[in-house]
Amino acid sequence: MNVAVLGASDKPDRYSYRAIELLSQKGHRVFPVHPRLGAIQGLKVFPSLRQVPEPIDTLTLYVNSKLSSKLTAEILGARPKRIIFNPGAENPALAEKAASQGIQTAEACTLVMLRTGQF
Repeated sequence: MNVAVLGASDKPDRYSYRAIELLSQKGHRVFPVHPRLGAIQGLKVFPSLRQVPEPIDTLTLYVNSKLSSKLTAEILGARPKRIIFNPGAENPALAEKAASQGIQTAEACTLVMLRTGQF
């Protein structure tokens, strides 16, 4: 599964860093997205979702609603099959727009989902 991590971090204490690590361990193809980072855990970081070279099955969000609202067109334009709004990243307006375009949404923790077989 292709998974984009919007709000990827190169800091090991951040949840997005841990998600990249666990997603990779579970065999997913991970595409970290952050405008100012070059690589995380040996993976190329993409400056925007538009530059992710593969179709996105799941987009997991680690950005606040203010930022994700600014990125709504880019997020919806990436046509992910599913968006996971991690704790602190909830954005009801974006979730509603995504659902209206047939994109599945979930307010959940990617790490918990991976550890409990719900991903």
